[in-house]
Order: sequence, then C-alpha cells, then structure tokens
Amino acid sequence: MSTLIAAENLGHAYHDEWLFKNLTLGIQTGQRVALVGINGAGKSTLLKLLAERFSPLEGKIVKNKFVKIGFLDQEPSFPDGYSISDFIFSLENKQQQLIKAYEELIEDPNPDEKTLNRLYEELSEHNAWEYEHEIKTILSRMGINHLQQQISTLSGGQKKRLALAKLLIEDPEIYVLDEPTNHLDIDTIEWLEKLLTSGNKTILLVTHDRYFLDNVCNTIVELDRGKIYNYSGNYAYFLEKKSEREASDESTFHKNKNLLKKELEWMRRMPQARGTKSQARIDAFYDLEGKTKQRSDNQSVTLNVKMARQGNKILELDHIGQSFDDKKIINDFTYTFKRADRIGLAGKNGTGKSTLLNIITGYLNPEKGKVSTGDTTVYGYYKQGGLAFNEKERVIDIVKSDAEYIKMADGSMISASQLLTLFLFPPKKQHGMVEKLSGGEKKRLHLMKVLMQNPNFLILDEPTNDLDIDTLNVLEEFLENFPGVLILVSHDRYLLDKMSEQLFILEGNGEVTIYNGNYSEYRTSLDIPKEKPPVKLTKSDSIDAPIASKKLSYKEQKELDDSEKRMHDLEISIDKLTKSLLKIDNKNYLEIQSVTEKIQSEQKELDVVLERWLELSELK
Repeated sequence: MSTLIAAENLGHAYHDEWLFKNLTLGIQTGQRVALVGINGAGKSTLLKLLAERFSPLEGKIVKNKFVKIGFLDQEPSFPDGYSISDFIFSLENKQQQLIKAYEELIEDPNPDEKTLNRLYEELSEHNAWEYEHEIKTILSRMGINHLQQQISTLSGGQKKRLALAKLLIEDPEIYVLDEPTNHLDIDTIEWLEKLLTSGNKTILLVTHDRYFLDNVCNTIVELDRGKIYNYSGNYAYFLEKKSEREASDESTFHKNKNLLKKELEWMRRMPQARGTKSQARIDAFYDLEGKTKQRSDNQSVTLNVKMARQGNKILELDHIGQSFDDKKIINDFTYTFKRADRIGLAGKNGTGKSTLLNIITGYLNPEKGKVSTGDTTVYGYYKQGGLAFNEKERVIDIVKSDAEYIKMADGSMISASQLLTLFLFPPKKQHGMVEKLSGGEKKRLHLMKVLMQNPNFLILDEPTNDLDIDTLNVLEEFLENFPGVLILVSHDRYLLDKMSEQLFILEGNGEVTIYNGNYSEYRTSLDIPKEKPPVKLTKSDSIDAPIASKKLSYKEQKELDDSEKRMHDLEISIDKLTKSLLKIDNKNYLEIQSVTEKIQSEQKELDVVLERWLELSELK
C-alpha cells in the first residue's frame, strides 16, 4: 500500500493554545481511518489541515499533487447566489454538464423536444447514462429533488446533505469527512455505509456513531493531549488496546512521580556550586518534571443532577392531528405516558418528528385533539439546533444566569464553577469566551443547561451530534439510571438500541405506529416475509392466547438444525480470532488486517445464518 497523504511534524495552535506539536501521521491507499478524541482535542482542525483548507503553524502536509481530496466540513459554506444545480455539477466535467442540462430541461413543464433529443444523443455518445443514474440515486438518497432551488433557502441539515452529495458524486482519491452522519436518517446512513465500503476507497473521518465507525473503518487513530496513537482494527479492538495503554501510562506516571520526589530532595540538598558531573542529573530532573506536569488525570463527566418529583398523571395525547400545507403530518394519534417510559422516535427526515415533540412540549397547539399535561411534569428539551449563545460572553456567566448553586441527586449543593468542572470545563475554559469553545463543547454546555432544570420528562433531539464518544458513554450511563420519562430522537442506532424500549414510528403519511422493542428488533421484523408479519404486542394486549404452530418439512428441519450448529461454530471461531487479534503486535499491520477481514467475513456469514434461523424458528 502506498501513502497518499502524510503530516510531518505538524503543529497548530488555536486562540494561543497549542492543540498539538510534532505530530506525524500517514494515510495509505485503502485505509478507512476514524479519528477519535475528546471535544476540543483538535480533530476538526487536523482534518482541515490534511484537507489543505489552511496551512499549519509548524510542519507540513505531503501528498502527490495529482491526488484529489474531497472534504466534508461540519458546517459547509457555499458560494453566494448558487442554485443546487450550479453547485453539484462541475464546469470542467463534460458528462456532468450534459446531465445538468438534461435534468434542468426535464424539470421544465414544456421542454423543447429538439434540445431534449440532442441532449439524449449526446448523453449516449459520452456514455453518461449510467453516471446520470448514479448522480440521481445519490441526490435522491440525500433528499435533493429540485435542482433549481437556491442554496440560500436550504436549512443547515439540507446544506450538509448537499455538500455530502457533491463529494460522493466527485468520488475523490481521499474522503475527509467531519461527522458525515449528522442530519441523515438511519436508512440513508446504512446506504452510505455500503457505498463507502465498496471498492477500495481511502477515508479519514470523525464520527460519534459507533455502529457507523465499526462498519466502515479498519483503523482507529486517537488524538489525545496532542499526541497520536494508531490502532489497526475495529472500535472494540481500539477500546481494548486503549485501556492497556492507559493502565501503562498510569503506572509510568506514579513511578515518575515517586522518582520526582526523590530527585527534588536531591536538588534541594545539593550545594549551590554544582559540578559538571551533576549536570546530566539536573537535566534529567527537569525533563522528568516536564513529563509529570504534562500528564492530567483522566476525568469523567458526572451527570447526577436532581430530578423533580413526578406525579401519577404525566402527559396524555388524545386523538392528536396536525397538517401543514394540506399534508397530514400526524393523524389521530393517542397515547398516555407512563412512569419510566423510554421511547425512541423513528422515521425518515421530514416525517414529523420535530412537530410531534413541539406538540408534546407545548410549543405548538395541535389542529385536532387535546394535550393534557400533569401538574408535576417538568420538561428538559435538548433541541437539535442547540442554544444561541452570546459568543462574547464568559462560559461561567452563561451557567450563573440560571443559578449560582445547583442541587445534586444526593441533596448536596454545588457552585456553577464546580458543575462546569464536572462537565470537563476546567477553570481556564470557564472564564474564557464562548467563541473559544469547539462545536462539541458548545453542545456539552447546552446539555448541561438542560439537565440543570431538574427535568422528569427528558426529550433529546439528536443529542449525539458533535459530542465526543467519551461524553456519549457517560451520557448513556446517566440515561440508564434516569428514572423519569425519556423521548429520544437519534440517528445513532447504538444509542436507540441501548436506551429505548418502545418506538414511535412516523410513517410519513400521518400515521404513528407504536412498536414494542428497540430499533434493531424493529429492523429485523421488517425483514420477515410480508405474508407472515411480526406480531406486535402493546402493553394492553393479552399474551395468554396459544399460537398455532406449523410442522416444518424434513428439509426445513434439517436446515434449522444445521443453522444452529453453524452459528455455534462461527461464534467460537469469531471469539478465537478476536482473542488472537489482541495478541498481535501493533506494528504487524498486514496480519492485523488479515485477521480483521476474516472476523468481518465470518460475522457477515453469522448474520445471514442467524436471519435464516429466525425465519425457520418463526415458521415452527
């Protein structure tokens, strides 16, 4: 494999603080690399440097001048006055210009037939029909249908999808993607996974989506306190090796600390007139002191704010109906919320998830039906768009504007500054301006302000966007122990699986279907043949009625038995391969790659066998 792009001794600072120095990193052909690290570590900055969006303060980026880099920014910018068509189709690409002219013409209610026939012939002449189909598929998947629409009229999510669509159409040698799954629905994310893993694409991305990370990437690069750590393998392998490294770092730190105490005593006892013989030891002391100061104790977010008392009546939705521009968004939906309900909202973009949340929280009065809220219900609503912070305001003043002291779950009171520290905002950041925070740090501040309200009915609308994985892990821990009602809107399948016990599925035609189970169970149910639809039980349904069984044929019974044995063999093999992966030296990339690919191959086979086993078991 050849190296397509490399960073050599890279150093960059932001607001007079070094994010990293002497950083070296290489991306090879066919590598699909996930860059991970806490918010504020410099991940987005490193992506922009590698994509040559600006130059580093130190070091250099090395690549072949003919290698094309496609960069997806967290918040893409566009030329003024451009339509979607102007942006998507490149002037230098003859095929794209023909496709642009053809697509614009067929949008016209009265197209000129002569021009249409000429374009048809030219598209055939340039073998562009297959390419036109690919472009239309990508645009359709991204929800882009009206090419003449001005980009300035699009929402932030639509702009992100438009930028991603252009990058996929261009198919560069290197994909550099900053949070590519933000603003995509789950169906589109699963389609994108397949597209990015087809062929031999070279990818560097930042994502919080652990299923996406595991399914797409074969290398993990961690950016931690200005240093790079490489892990060849999937996310589970990275976590294993990271814990080993941190245990080693902890041991080394304590050894250095003890040695530093002894050396400090020696330095204090030593006479003022130091001889040349001692100079090496003096230099070693200062080097050891620097290493010990660099190390900061691992911190974790502790989310244990007090929850307001919850009464018997929480929230009742009675025959709710809502439409916009004659389109039904919600049609005759009824539900009574119960204590400890854990509900995930699922549905494609534009099916009405935000509308339903706005009705629940009282931001929107429904056209039909009645919303009845309990007297003790306290909402905590984390909105996808975030809060509009004053960029010139200090972080601590934003928190103090709500409360100087906050009551915790154990009844103790802590100051605003102490709460910020728990949320990984050290004193220096607390007294700094909001404009100096990264996108993820601003989201973390928003989440903190929501939880400060001591809600007992928590609504999280895409909470995972731009948060680092470490913060997500602790947020999940908090949600697992949260005793109130939780409604979760997320394209993060891992989070939906872990946190929801029931789904409200918005079908897009006004219907809201209630499904008892998590997202993966719901997706599995969709794959069961249509003639045998899955039985959905609501809590009011009886489960006592006997279910008629069907006798399998000899061939089906044998297939069922063979499936069970094959699943057992595959599980044992995958377990052995995973354990062997942990023993391979990090530098032996080829062996790691070979074992990783074998694990992925056997896991795919296991999924297929399991799916067939479920079908046969259902028939039986």
